[in-house]
Amino acid sequence: MARTARGADSLESARQMLAGAQTAEQLRQAQAVVLPLDYGLSLEQTAQVIGRSPAWTCRLRNRFLAGEVAGDGQRPARGGRRHQNMTTEQERQVLAPFLDRARTGGILVVGQVKCEIEAALGRPMALSSVYNLLHRHGWRKLAPTNAIRKAILWLKRSGKNSPSALPKSARTGRSKAPSS
Repeated sequence: MARTARGADSLESARQMLAGAQTAEQLRQAQAVVLPLDYGLSLEQTAQVIGRSPAWTCRLRNRFLAGEVAGDGQRPARGGRRHQNMTTEQERQVLAPFLDRARTGGILVVGQVKCEIEAALGRPMALSSVYNLLHRHGWRKLAPTNAIRKAILWLKRSGKNSPSALPKSARTGRSKAPSS
């Protein structure tokens, strides 16, 4: 008997929420409760009506029955740095000497940065995580491509540095005069 009284209370509070919903998610949550109980819709039908998957509809419904209102700020938002190794300020402090040296023309060696970070953490860290950390703080790897290196080497060897001295690509297409 307590279960039916609780169900009736839930239905009544869902109807009130349906009338006073402030966000689309609150409206969907109320509909996920009201539509099956008032109109006898299945979970799949309810999901189709509110535009969500059956799993999400069930989740909305269960959260409502547990006393959570969608979009009320009780539940933390998704995203963010939940598994961070250091705070951004700690990262800045560890990276500061390396990035300052790189800004003044020095070379940033990622292996050295990795050793410094591992010392600060007290455990090993993947190289990809070090690159992600550097990217997060605005560093990017600047290196000339092989084509640029070869062109610079050619210019040094030839002693010519004017743009007209650079090799040109072969001409393509038909020539003006047909060959006999």
